[in-house]
Amino acid sequence: MHRRNLLTALLILLPVLTACQELTSSSNSATTSGTKKEIIMGLIPAENREEIEKQFEPMRAYLEKKLGIPVKTFAATKYAGVVEAMQRDKIDIAWFGPLSYVLAEKEAGAEAFAVGVRKSNGKSTYKSIYVVPGDSNIKSIQDLKGKNVAFVSPTSTSGGLVPTYLVKKATGKMPEEFFGKLSYAGGHDAAELAVKNKTVDAAADSDITYNKMLKNGQITKASNRIIAESEPLPGLPLAYRKELDPSLKQKIKDTFLNAHKEIQVTGYGELLRYEAAKSQDYKIIRDMIQELGLQRQDILR
Repeated sequence: MHRRNLLTALLILLPVLTACQELTSSSNSATTSGTKKEIIMGLIPAENREEIEKQFEPMRAYLEKKLGIPVKTFAATKYAGVVEAMQRDKIDIAWFGPLSYVLAEKEAGAEAFAVGVRKSNGKSTYKSIYVVPGDSNIKSIQDLKGKNVAFVSPTSTSGGLVPTYLVKKATGKMPEEFFGKLSYAGGHDAAELAVKNKTVDAAADSDITYNKMLKNGQITKASNRIIAESEPLPGLPLAYRKELDPSLKQKIKDTFLNAHKEIQVTGYGELLRYEAAKSQDYKIIRDMIQELGLQRQDILR
């Protein structure tokens, strides 16, 4: 009788125990993915929004497949928009420029984890350049005194910080003091087109966009001539919010670093693969900010 009652009790409890086991399994699975229902990836507007989203679409789709949860993109209209979005926990991953990453690291706890390796040189580095119309008589930064010059954005590295640094080194003056007029094009491609159309005397850009536009026939070396370039700069990093679940961060990082084994990786410019990035890679950017005496309001204006 006692054994029969015990068996009956076990049969009653079995569905409850099974449900508890499934709930525990589901909870563990949610913990593994950081309890996230979706991932939002922010993209700086280095070029027009549609083009940037197009470049990152294969990687977005691949990441979504690997994580097993939706991955959406957010392309801001300004570099600072991506920094602010991460600061407010509106995005989980972001593709930054070196300068915007340094700012996001300080203000939003961004953690760099990957950077694209370029097909052209097998390196993750790139350069800031000054470009003028092909028939211009301007040959150096010193020749830009009193001229109409376009940068990309105060928050852009190759189209803001570094060209400012190059002018200060070459002339001892800040761009606003040295140029006749300083404007912001908003995107690297827009800066190149301003030179091509001769609406400015010169513009600052990245060699990545310059070479891409040459290849696409949007500009030529006859229409857009390089007069100065920087030393190699650390590449544009991908970073995630520090608050993300550690196991989710590791899965995101592993996905990017191993993607080239399964797909043709994409991003800003033509890439071979992604390699690991870390905070100390961007010391040169922090040093430039300090040397120029730039404050937060100078970068985000």
